[in-house]
Amino acid sequence: MRADDKLQEECGVFGVSVNIAEAAGITYNGLLAMQHRGQEGAGIAVTQGNKILFHKDKGLVSEVFTKDVMKKMPASNMAVGHVRYSTSGANTLDNVQPFINDWMTGRIATVHNGNVTNAEEIRDHLQFFGVNFDATSDTEIIAALIAYKTMQLGGNILHGAMEACKKLVGAYSLLIMSGDHKLIALRDPNGYRPLCIGENEYGICVASESCALDSCGFHFIRDVEPGEVVVIEDGRIIHSEIFSAGKQEGLCVFEYVYFARSDSVIDKQSVYEARINMGRILAKEYPVEADVVCGAPDSGLDAAAGYSLESGIPLVSGFVKNRYIGRSFIFPSQAQRENAVKMKLNPLRPAVEGKRVVLVDDSIVRGTTSDLIIANLRNAGAKEVHVRISSPPFLHSCYYGTDVAEEGQLIANHLTLDEICKKIGADSLGYISIDGLKEACGNCVRKFCTGCFNGEYWQEK
Repeated sequence: MRADDKLQEECGVFGVSVNIAEAAGITYNGLLAMQHRGQEGAGIAVTQGNKILFHKDKGLVSEVFTKDVMKKMPASNMAVGHVRYSTSGANTLDNVQPFINDWMTGRIATVHNGNVTNAEEIRDHLQFFGVNFDATSDTEIIAALIAYKTMQLGGNILHGAMEACKKLVGAYSLLIMSGDHKLIALRDPNGYRPLCIGENEYGICVASESCALDSCGFHFIRDVEPGEVVVIEDGRIIHSEIFSAGKQEGLCVFEYVYFARSDSVIDKQSVYEARINMGRILAKEYPVEADVVCGAPDSGLDAAAGYSLESGIPLVSGFVKNRYIGRSFIFPSQAQRENAVKMKLNPLRPAVEGKRVVLVDDSIVRGTTSDLIIANLRNAGAKEVHVRISSPPFLHSCYYGTDVAEEGQLIANHLTLDEICKKIGADSLGYISIDGLKEACGNCVRKFCTGCFNGEYWQEK
């Protein structure tokens, strides 16, 4: 049982090609900036001459890449890195990225964010031709397919990558680094997962989120377009083209709700502004008489600010968050698991005691912790607790890389709004509408995938 009831982040990919031999250090900093996207494993691969060397392990970036490890990383002008959350494949070292593959006379390193729904079919096909697999991740299958296609096409890594990706169904933002010093970025034709490019005086950087570019001193140039491949060499973009056109763009809207960091910009939409807008729209769709508004740290804070701005109800810090529990905190008994919610988020009594509270959060998935948070607010003296959620109710599983529970475990899948409200112990409950969520993200240049809310996926699973 998880200690909280949140969707788990995606993965984060990072790649850099620069004219200084500091690619490993830059990649380390980029992965730190995207640690929120995956905390189960991390890895970095670098080029050294025509070789590709790598280090990866389970754990946080700072745990995997200690000072001693970083001192041993070769000086290099090119690197790719990855932070992992296991939406596909078990949490084992074999599944930590990058994946390194050999083809005849070359070697490639691949990192991936997303989920490919026809991976098993591709795996069976490649095994028929003698390809062996060690892991259970769809990324291993993607990497093997790219190497196989590259070999078939006489060693042309660009054509091999494009031909491989045309066989994939689902979500993928990919970075491929070759031993001949090419960095190739590809985004699936529907654009499910984000991928952006930055530049500075030293070269080019590609990352899942623009916050990683900022943290490493690169200024944002543009997003990789859906179905686009971009080739980078010697710190500059040497080629780009649309290799596959999607029937329908479908960026995962939950990037704006929860996954991405607030200081990121994805497909022209500021994540922070989108979350402020969500709160404003929630205040219009579900107004209530209350004394204070507070957000559930950290994902509900911006939406809570928006709710306060629109409603005029004062915004307060309703909780103190313990930021030092981390992944090592264990819960051997049910009682301790329940107490863990309070250990992580302890209500701030002076802010809520005797008050009618609007509690803003990003989602309710299973509902296993919402009732505990509300109970803790009441124990701290809150007179009323009115819950407002900045995403619509989750009704369906996701097939493209978001860790949404099985449909039978989703509380909104089998309880009505009033029943959920009663079960979690709230005085009232309101979810933002799908139209309201789209309006909040109105500056985004893409359309959205909202399949987890309404079952309308942009491609067959």
